Amino acid sequence: MDLFEAIEKRCSVRKYESRDVEDAKLRRVLAAGIAAPTARNRQDFKFVVVKDNAVRAKLVEATEQEWITAVPVIIAVVGLSPERVMFCDVPSDPVDCAIAIDHMSLAAVAQGLGTCWIGHFKQDECKKILGISADAKIVEMLTIGYPAQPSAATKKRKSFDELVSYDKF
Repeated sequence: MDLFEAIEKRCSVRKYESRDVEDAKLRRVLAAGIAAPTARNRQDFKFVVVKDNAVRAKLVEATEQEWITAVPVIIAVVGLSPERVMFCDVPSDPVDCAIAIDHMSLAAVAQGLGTCWIGHFKQDECKKILGISADAKIVEMLTIGYPAQPSAATKKRKSFDELVSYDKF
């Protein structure tokens, strides 16, 4: 599958088959995240891979996302420098982590896997569950597994002209 096909096929998956994700595929997904560009190449993030049923059950409560009970893998993407701001006055952790998550999402799709970003969670509770230090911050979590059903039809997107301008806003 080429990159553009993976981009087109990527969608948020909330129903997964009950089979495990092979370690080789998971490592390729994680390697794609590691390969992502970061501000000043600092790579100030860490991926906490959750496969354990008991830990996942605790995350269900902390995310209020009942559907993740059946997800084979959850990756918490943790920014290690939440106070760092780039020269352009934008915090670097959310940007760097989002790029890594996007790389992982596309790598997953290219291998027949599905993903879903999770941004609805109780930060402090999830950090406690995963043993994340107080000075770090979970930016997002990513579910990964085999989709239980084919992706929906075409995703609704705004038109090109609504979202793109040239030379001026």
